[in-house]
Amino acid sequence: MQLSADIQKLPRHFLPQDFTITTWEALEPYFKNLVDRAINSVDDLQAWLKDMSELEAVVSEDACWRQIKMTCDTTDKSLEEAFTFFMMEIQPKVQPYADVLNKKLINSPFTKELPQDKFFTYLRSVKKSIDLFREANIPLQAELAVMQQQYGVIAGKMTVEVNGQEYTLQQASKFLQNHDRSLREEVYHKIQTRRQQDKDAMHDLYSKLIEKRHQVAVNAGFTNYRDYKFVEMGRFDYTKEDCFNFHEAVKLHVLPLVEKIYQQKKEKLGLDTLKPWDTEAEPLAIEPLKPFTTGKDLLEKSEKCFNELNPFFAACLRKMDELKHFDLESRKGKAPGGYNCPLAESGAPFIFMNAAGQMDDVTTMVHEGGHAIHSFLAHPLELSAFKEYPMEIAEVASMTMELFSMDYWQSFFDNEAELKRAKEHQLERVITIFPWIATIDKFQHWVYENPTHTVEERTAKWMEILNEFSTNAIDFSGLDEFRKINWQRQLHLFEVPFYYIEYGIAQLGAIGLWMQFKKDKQAAITNYINALSLGGTKTLPELYAAAGLKFDLSPNHIKTLMEFVKDEMEKL
Repeated sequence: MQLSADIQKLPRHFLPQDFTITTWEALEPYFKNLVDRAINSVDDLQAWLKDMSELEAVVSEDACWRQIKMTCDTTDKSLEEAFTFFMMEIQPKVQPYADVLNKKLINSPFTKELPQDKFFTYLRSVKKSIDLFREANIPLQAELAVMQQQYGVIAGKMTVEVNGQEYTLQQASKFLQNHDRSLREEVYHKIQTRRQQDKDAMHDLYSKLIEKRHQVAVNAGFTNYRDYKFVEMGRFDYTKEDCFNFHEAVKLHVLPLVEKIYQQKKEKLGLDTLKPWDTEAEPLAIEPLKPFTTGKDLLEKSEKCFNELNPFFAACLRKMDELKHFDLESRKGKAPGGYNCPLAESGAPFIFMNAAGQMDDVTTMVHEGGHAIHSFLAHPLELSAFKEYPMEIAEVASMTMELFSMDYWQSFFDNEAELKRAKEHQLERVITIFPWIATIDKFQHWVYENPTHTVEERTAKWMEILNEFSTNAIDFSGLDEFRKINWQRQLHLFEVPFYYIEYGIAQLGAIGLWMQFKKDKQAAITNYINALSLGGTKTLPELYAAAGLKFDLSPNHIKTLMEFVKDEMEKL
């Protein structure tokens, strides 16, 4: 397969070249055209699908840019207004047309003549959308889209002062690596106390989101939002029971390893008790890892690393840089978190993150870089809908890149000892993230199964689940008030409900690909590229198979993969 990162903006054949979305009145005629157009042959249908795909790409990219600009600067009211305008005035008017177009596609006698190997997953998804569509949900979904962004507005204002200087919470967290234990403790308390100032606002926002989401589910004929969301997210290949099995497997096969990691950490630091502000620290003689200085430095080093792994991967980052599709450094007024935003029309995605010079930022950068490569590989597929791949494979793209790139992290660390520490840190993270994934996922199941719960009941349930997946190696005594609102730092709960177990499922896939990589680097990279190039044109088990993986959430499979990671850690 000839790979090129010279990604081109899709040529327009249906909309004018200079068309931009300003009002619904200007946009609506293109939807009307598609609704009214006669389809008299399979060729007509293919042409109609291409025009619909073009329109979808233009609308999607416009929405994405509004969100990107708003998250880059949450203090600029005009950017928030532009996003809100789209979500309240454009998106709700698109939805009824999308439903009519979906029905037109499914009811066309020529649809069965489309090549099934390519169209099966798309048509399955269209039928699902028809089943879920309710006129009554349009205003609710518009309100939800706007409300969800309030999380970033609240969190974006959070700063603390350390040594007389103001830091975002992301920037302040680097002090948790400091040798001075009393400084670590002080900063930990400052960060948590700052979160507490807005805990009621966060509780209030979450309660309102739950209420509205539950209403959406009821309107669509579901007993709860979890069951609705499983259908909406296209979870055709696993069930809530598989999620529950995954939670149990984490307790059984992952928690003992987490326990061991933190026991070793305690011994290494020579502490009687390990507190939450100690988990990122190093012994006195060892300086915290400083893999890069600025956002520019992070990008240059990531490019170098990707180039060693596969020149095409580096070329993707270069192309994005050329287009100014990066915003990497943490600053006040910027929304928290990190993401790769695919841009359906221009093709080259946008990476947003909050880098503060830490090892975790390297992981985030290569993770989002893996997503970006996925966007590049899927862009040549002929319909926008074919590029709508399941999140469980999207996260394989990113998490595999974390593991594949490790052997080339010399670009960040020029001495062997630091490189070894960085790899240890990464493998520890691969394991220690699982209990948090299980905690967040299990919490969401309860939240939406019991939508009328009180804040007190929610807090009690959160603490119960958190303790279930917590290690005894870390001493949390006296910190319950902080722990009670620990979930509020997870933006997924607010902005993308039920999107979290994907990280766990994908981590299993990533470890599987890394096992292949350890045996045959080239074959593993080929499998990775082949699977990602399919976009969403295959089912989840088929996409995993294309990557040489088994789609398996069973405790036994998880045990095998965990033992492999443990062995690799011991080799270091």
